[in-house]
Amino acid sequence: MLAYRRETSVSKVWQTRDALLVCIGPGRGGERLVRTGARLAGRLEAPWHAIHVDTHTAGPEPEVQRQRIVRALELAASLGAETATLSANEAVAAIVDYARTQNLSRVLVGRDHPRPWQPWYRSIADRIGHAAPDLDVVQAARSEDKRAAVPAPTAPPTAGEWLAYLKAAAICGALTALAAPLAGAIELTNIAMLFLLAVFFVAMRLGRGPAVASSFLAVAAFDFFFVPPRFSFAVSDAQYLMTFAVMLIVALITGQLTARYKQHADVATQREARARGLYEMARDLSAALLPMQIAEACDRFLAVEFNAQAALLLTDAQDRLRAEVVNARPGTADTLIVDEGVARWAFDHGEAAGLSTDTLPGSPLLYLPLKAPMRTRGVLAIAPRDPLRVQGPETRRQLETFASLVAIAVERMHYVEVAQATLLQMESESLRNSLLAAISHDLRTPLSVLVGLAESLRLTQPSDAQALIVETLKEEALRMSTKVNKLLVMARLQAGRVQLNRQWQPLEEVVGSALKAMEMSLTAHSVRTALPDELPLIEIDAVLIERVLCNLLENAVKYTPAGTVISIGAMLREYEIEVWVDDCGPGLPKGREESIFQKFERGARESTTPGVGLGLAICRAIVEAHGGRIHAENRANGGARFLFSLPRGVPPTVCEDDLLAAEDITP
Repeated sequence: MLAYRRETSVSKVWQTRDALLVCIGPGRGGERLVRTGARLAGRLEAPWHAIHVDTHTAGPEPEVQRQRIVRALELAASLGAETATLSANEAVAAIVDYARTQNLSRVLVGRDHPRPWQPWYRSIADRIGHAAPDLDVVQAARSEDKRAAVPAPTAPPTAGEWLAYLKAAAICGALTALAAPLAGAIELTNIAMLFLLAVFFVAMRLGRGPAVASSFLAVAAFDFFFVPPRFSFAVSDAQYLMTFAVMLIVALITGQLTARYKQHADVATQREARARGLYEMARDLSAALLPMQIAEACDRFLAVEFNAQAALLLTDAQDRLRAEVVNARPGTADTLIVDEGVARWAFDHGEAAGLSTDTLPGSPLLYLPLKAPMRTRGVLAIAPRDPLRVQGPETRRQLETFASLVAIAVERMHYVEVAQATLLQMESESLRNSLLAAISHDLRTPLSVLVGLAESLRLTQPSDAQALIVETLKEEALRMSTKVNKLLVMARLQAGRVQLNRQWQPLEEVVGSALKAMEMSLTAHSVRTALPDELPLIEIDAVLIERVLCNLLENAVKYTPAGTVISIGAMLREYEIEVWVDDCGPGLPKGREESIFQKFERGARESTTPGVGLGLAICRAIVEAHGGRIHAENRANGGARFLFSLPRGVPPTVCEDDLLAAEDITP
């Protein structure tokens, strides 16, 4: 909905749901206002936001006041609110614009203190209601907290602040000295303009406080040195009193406006610098291929923006946090000492821990989890030289955004490594398949010759001992030929050179063909079939599915004692047909139910049973080529079960005319 409102430039609030905006002012009672907003939002079951608007009307906020606002915003965030700090010239306009942008229909503000000496003053609730009649404005009761009413000690002016006031006085004195020779040559109004220019210059260069001081100094110097009688504060003409008043008012207003816009320009410059820093960091992270490069990019950004250092703790191949710390400055005095326990807590819980948090706030470092789109990739440890630089919801949100960029870079690095490993594996697999195909093809002719020679020797009526040797030679040659054929089939399947000849077939015929082909091997076993009568036609490559069944039956013959029962059956599911082969053998080794379908993997690694571990791999390749699945499991009463499923599809319908035509053709 918000996206649609932005696209269609809708300005008014849509009353689609209750949503609350809590406005935190600079005075006391912000935390109480936040709790009131949380209770109101809970009763309404509505989302809520908490904001503070910094208008810079009285210069930079005092540290005590700033900490009070920060605590209120942190409390709102902990109670589930979306928080923001806005910078604007007019608080009411900023509040209304934010409410309309976020489609917040209700605004909660604190009740203003009465001002009987300002009968024209309107409360902020009245001003919001006048500016936005479509918003519901709610006033909360004033805080009567006695402890909050105790004034906090103010910090004494610093040497830099005293120097600014001295510079303002020096500028006024220098201008007085320069204008003194012109006292009789130009009008006093022009000299007054020079003093206003000095006030403007002081406000632009030194700030609001020195500008106010220079305003009073300018009026005093103008009166003492230029207005007759000179060198006296006495005024001979009453009209100069109006001049002094107007000059002071203009100087104060000019100084205030200039200082305010200078402060706004400074804030904009800081935001531009931070945005540029984020851009440069994102560029560096996009080019990083090693963890050390990512750590160095983090350290550069944090050093400039937050006067802090950074270190990374990343995960291993099993997605567990490694104890190894990636420091941007290894082996130096600035190397960070990371508390692994705090970092592991942040990683396991997916929440920030350490400095300025509710979890282990005594830690000198702030630990942020690196939450990437897929999973958490590690922990970012931040060590600020000034802990106040990382306090506040807005700063925390910036750091979390920064941590998200780092997490995406780490995840990209991980997937680059995965892609490289996959490419190497694919190349190795292709080379191995080509080698196996070449060797298998070259072995087929010699094996065929050996089988032919064995047949020829048997026709020469050899002795019993020689006949046994000839028969053994033939059997081993045939066994080797079977293995070579499996290697060729596997190589073709892996290379994708096998085209499925799909036809609608009855599954019963395919099972019967497989049992017929395995008739000699199954002589020592009893075979049971369990095929439902209602099995539909299925679209398959009958030759390949027959090979799957033959491989599964051959596997059952190899690993089960003679005289046991081998069962083959099928079951009709909603979207697939499931086929299984059961045996009464020793079953599958625990934990290897999946790995036995890999190439050259066998159920028992050391076994006297002949085979190279390709039969089940061929089964999987054929079944997956049909869009099905295959797996194995141990039966509850002993033995193993191999199951594969094939998509049912929709069999073609046979019309009545085709049936009549078929009956006419049948003799």
